Amino acid sequence: MAPTQDQRYEHVPPIPSYDEAVAGGSAWHRDESAHRHTTDAEAEGQSLLTNSRHAFESPSPSPGPHPPRGRRPRGYRPPTVETDDETDLFSSDDDADSDADEREADHVRREMQEMEIDDSDARGGARGSSWGKRIGLSLTLPRWKWRWRLPTLRRRTQDDGGRGGGGGAGGDNSAAAGTEGEQPAEPFLVRPPSLPKFGSAALFLLVGRTLAAVLVIGFLYLLFASDLFTGVARRMGSQMFDPESVRMHVQGSVDARRIRDHLKHFTSYPHLAGTEGDFTLMEDTELLFAKYGLEDVTRDEYQVYLNYPRAGGRAVEILGADGKPVWSAKLEEEEAGGRAAGHQTYVFHPHSKSGDVSGPLVFANRAEPADLKELKDKGIETKGAIALLRYLGPLGFVGEMVSSAEQAGFSGCLIYAEPQYANPEFMPQDGVQRDSASQRHYVIGDVLTPGWGSKDKMPRMKLDQTKGLPKIPSLPLSRRDAQGLLQHLHGFGERVPKSWEGEVPDVGEWWTGNASSPVVRLRNEQDEVEKQPIWNVYGRINGIEQGEKKVIIGNHRDSLAFGATGPHSGTAVMLEMIRVLGDLVARGWRPLRTIEFASWDGGEYNLIGSTEYVEQNEDALRKDALAYINLDAAVTGNSFHAAGSPVFYRLLLQVLNRVSDPHYNVTLRDRWDQRHGAIDPIGVESDHAAFQSMVGTSSLDLRFHSTRHPSHSSYDNFEWMDKTGDPGFVYHTLLGQVLGLLILELADRPVLPFDMPAYSDSLARWVTDLEGWAASAALPGKSPSMEGLKKAAADAGNSIANFFKWEEKWENLVLAAGGWEPSSLGSKRCEFNARMATFESDLLDPLGIPDRKQFKHVVFGPPPPGQIPRVRDGYFPSIRDAVVSGNETRAQMAVDKVAAVLQAAAEKLETGKH
Repeated sequence: MAPTQDQRYEHVPPIPSYDEAVAGGSAWHRDESAHRHTTDAEAEGQSLLTNSRHAFESPSPSPGPHPPRGRRPRGYRPPTVETDDETDLFSSDDDADSDADEREADHVRREMQEMEIDDSDARGGARGSSWGKRIGLSLTLPRWKWRWRLPTLRRRTQDDGGRGGGGGAGGDNSAAAGTEGEQPAEPFLVRPPSLPKFGSAALFLLVGRTLAAVLVIGFLYLLFASDLFTGVARRMGSQMFDPESVRMHVQGSVDARRIRDHLKHFTSYPHLAGTEGDFTLMEDTELLFAKYGLEDVTRDEYQVYLNYPRAGGRAVEILGADGKPVWSAKLEEEEAGGRAAGHQTYVFHPHSKSGDVSGPLVFANRAEPADLKELKDKGIETKGAIALLRYLGPLGFVGEMVSSAEQAGFSGCLIYAEPQYANPEFMPQDGVQRDSASQRHYVIGDVLTPGWGSKDKMPRMKLDQTKGLPKIPSLPLSRRDAQGLLQHLHGFGERVPKSWEGEVPDVGEWWTGNASSPVVRLRNEQDEVEKQPIWNVYGRINGIEQGEKKVIIGNHRDSLAFGATGPHSGTAVMLEMIRVLGDLVARGWRPLRTIEFASWDGGEYNLIGSTEYVEQNEDALRKDALAYINLDAAVTGNSFHAAGSPVFYRLLLQVLNRVSDPHYNVTLRDRWDQRHGAIDPIGVESDHAAFQSMVGTSSLDLRFHSTRHPSHSSYDNFEWMDKTGDPGFVYHTLLGQVLGLLILELADRPVLPFDMPAYSDSLARWVTDLEGWAASAALPGKSPSMEGLKKAAADAGNSIANFFKWEEKWENLVLAAGGWEPSSLGSKRCEFNARMATFESDLLDPLGIPDRKQFKHVVFGPPPPGQIPRVRDGYFPSIRDAVVSGNETRAQMAVDKVAAVLQAAAEKLETGKH
């Protein structure tokens, strides 16, 4: 029912017009005496119209008389000119209200300070907590704001004591009375606190609050002392982010345009290891690591042996009867980098031998043992001749081909790449495939410091003491120059077998050549520096749970030319992943384990930078390196390949299932299955060699592969990649997604996602393959018994199965606890991860392979020198070396030693004891 009385307050004036408001004086100024005679009912009605905070105002005592302090009307006041003095913010021209206005302003300021008003969001500021930043659509964390506030201690006056605090109107009346000539009361001393009387409500309240405080303190103690709190604290970094949202964010953040920009910059000029261009890119890498958010960015210098081609110091000539040249190879490529790139790298073999030799030309196919036997059977003399070889047969390395030619008695070696490995569409006739002549199967890293870091003041070998360098000079050739040499061999020696005939055009009949062949001069004069500085660059994202444990991602930075495919397709992908993860860290995310990125130097010269790092940090890496992911020539085609330890098998398939190839409209897993993909054996092809073979860090090499690309030539430049190799940088982007997902799982999944059962299955299969190979490679009846190795592999499988039962137990305990993990269980999980990661480190033989002591892993390593590498020839390298030697006793000892190492590693994995 509607009220019958008029509910309006007649004394409330109407809202003024603008002219009334700005006229001299306030239209709402009222006579103070009239205000003092306002009835209690009117005062109560007036109070309903005021801001609620004014009901709690109390005057601040100050000496001396004060003007009357009536309640100021809350109507509109005309704007006033503000000064720099904060006390004028709420003042008016009304003298009667000036002090009240100042007190009101002070009160508002106090309230704002107490409330800690933060208008940064309104102003678009960036002062908010990083917990409040958004990632994607679902990865949002609450804003946390902590305010430390102490209670305000106020001096109580006599009026306060008489009026219970002097608040509200009472305080106003007292102050007003003081202004009418009455002497103010003497200040009253602060009263000591008194205990409430027994049975009073105050005592009951005090006891209740005390009990509540005890309960809260006890609960907090239990929370801190229990495992629950530490489990919660541990998840304040990464685990507050939904893992699936993080995966989606990383996968969706890989930017093809940024990858393209990085590739363009890093291929803009030549940068051989140790040169000015290399140093400049090192500084750029260092700056980008820091810019994108990596921590502890450092450079690491080593002093190593390098050789450099000398202008005018190389020649390949056919000499006439008078010893003068009748034909000369052009050697150098056409300028392919453009004027801004400067002079491109000369044609040469890194780590080749200096020399000036001459001899009859002999075509020896690929200098494989079968090829050399074929020449011998035909009566072709190789001693003192110059070998002409076609590149990239089963031997796989230029250094191994040069070594094979050296052992056959050749005095020099010329190697050309065929169109099947360098399609004319990708590399013109003058393109040259440079490559290292290092004896990589014997030594990796700096050839003068095998086994220790090549730091200043460390001991060094002499050039003639190392097994890492060839003993005959060599040079690479283009197909254009190889064609001229092959044409001059016509009619000399014997017709070559059909399988030797390559794809060089316009050769006609292919002949081997012999001692009567045209004499060829090979001159290779170069600059050699025994202590040339090179520079690695490192940066990391520190983990919050197992910060000492590291997942390492690396790629070398130096190049033999411009390096669009190798190495900078990998460099560009790595830098993009650093940017994506750095952005994630800026949003508050942290991995459980440390992620470390490395830019190696000297990779084209026998994997120097990565190997020196491993040798310098050998003990720490054996203990704390969980995994190493290598990129290098990461995009040369569109077929995904991976080489490495089988521990990555299950994880890799999970990741490939998430990444789709837009050109085929299927996932990478589908394409992998269609070609019956498998993780290939890992040897000494790239910078993973030292990690896997020397310290036992489980390693994985990733790439989109094709055999048809202008590898290590000046045509391997940005233009080729942009127009032919990967238009739109689609496969760079896909590799970035694969890499990012692998890093997340390895660094942030609570249980390290190693597929140990796949390792045990692989061991059993590899032992069977080894037994069959040994039976065919050894002398009849001289094959070693593999029974002990078979038993060790079977026992390792049982130990791995028993070891993995704990993971299922852990999952059940965490699920039963609603997803929470107490710290005691977390410690056991960390120990479980460490034992799993060090399993491969325990597969090391401290003595290494005889004659190749750098390689210590008993399962992975380089194939035997001079042998034809097949798919699984990198497995059990010490046994294969012993079988090839023909020494039955040595072979059996090698088998038994590998079996013992495998047995001990499996036992330690299961029990945690040596």
